[in-house]
Amino acid sequence: MVLAVIVACEIGFWVAVAAGLIARYVLRRPRLGAGLLVLAPVCDVVLLVATAVHLGSGATATWQHSVAAYYLGFSVAYGHRMVAWADARFAHRFANGPAPVRATGSAYTRLCWADVGRTALAVAIAGGVLLGLTAWVDDPSRTAELTGSLPLLGVILGVELLWAISSTLWPRRSPVRAG
Repeated sequence: MVLAVIVACEIGFWVAVAAGLIARYVLRRPRLGAGLLVLAPVCDVVLLVATAVHLGSGATATWQHSVAAYYLGFSVAYGHRMVAWADARFAHRFANGPAPVRATGSAYTRLCWADVGRTALAVAIAGGVLLGLTAWVDDPSRTAELTGSLPLLGVILGVELLWAISSTLWPRRSPVRAG
């Protein structure tokens, strides 16, 4: 059940984003677009409530409950950036906005280090959700999967940190232009 809710929330997130951007740029209704974009974070609330209700009803935590916590953390931490990414492409395509530019060199390195911060926030949120659900259920035999998935958050942050270090040592180069 939880996995289906995760998938539905992910689909709902992108439907809200697409509807908001279509309203903003295609229909030229920026206020409606903003209203629709506000619905994207509602998906996170739905997922948190569904996960808590499922565990509260006596279910034993599975890897799916851990994935729900991970999804929540990363959705909150990276949601604004994902919407901004989509917004830039919609603005370019439908409103004659500037073409999105692929970051290179030191600009790319700064983005990678900003991602370390976002990932640290995502890890903190996901860890907080895992620990919060564990405390709320208050039955270690039913929440062992939640606490057992905490170390993976450290691995994820470590990989992000290694990526930022590598981008500092070997920054992304600008594409070579022919001609």
